[in-house]
Amino acid sequence: MIAEKPETIKKTFLTPEEYLANERVAFEKSEYYQGEIIPMAGASKEHNRIKENVAGEIYIALRGSNCQSFSSDMRVHLPETTMYAYPDIVIVCGEPTFMADEFDNLLNPVTLIEVLSDGTEDYDRGRKFQRYRRIPTFEEYVLINSQAIDIEVWRKSEQGLWMLAEQLASPTETLTISTINLAISLLSVYDRTIGLLA
Repeated sequence: MIAEKPETIKKTFLTPEEYLANERVAFEKSEYYQGEIIPMAGASKEHNRIKENVAGEIYIALRGSNCQSFSSDMRVHLPETTMYAYPDIVIVCGEPTFMADEFDNLLNPVTLIEVLSDGTEDYDRGRKFQRYRRIPTFEEYVLINSQAIDIEVWRKSEQGLWMLAEQLASPTETLTISTINLAISLLSVYDRTIGLLA
């Protein structure tokens, strides 16, 4: 028996205003770019454990400073491209700047951290990173693999060029988030993850 040819899947296109109205009442989060809705995949236990480990270290380090962090519920927005995205962890230094009359669309992050999963890795490394790089205040991008001990840190030079500054693959190494002068051991990053530190 020959299977019927599946119908072409139609993409949903909305205005930014329609996207935000829907997003604020939605049960599942989606990102947005130039009219296209980008559904976010569910996160694994390892993904969530790593995110909480790193967020906890950052929170402790930033107490009493002029920098602060936000979890994956804080949207980052770049008005000139209409991008709305949810990094796993966002760091902002100085006064947070938000879209006019909105307090859930941050405009001035300095560091963005993404925990990579099978379904998101290519997007986080590729198109999403390209879009993030257009944010003027953005200086540092941390990519943490959730399935193996593997971390990349990209930093923007004074000339505005993005370079791979660190590539870490051993539990004895240390992740440095330079924008807040924080060092985190990979043992702490991957603490309580199954099989990754064996």
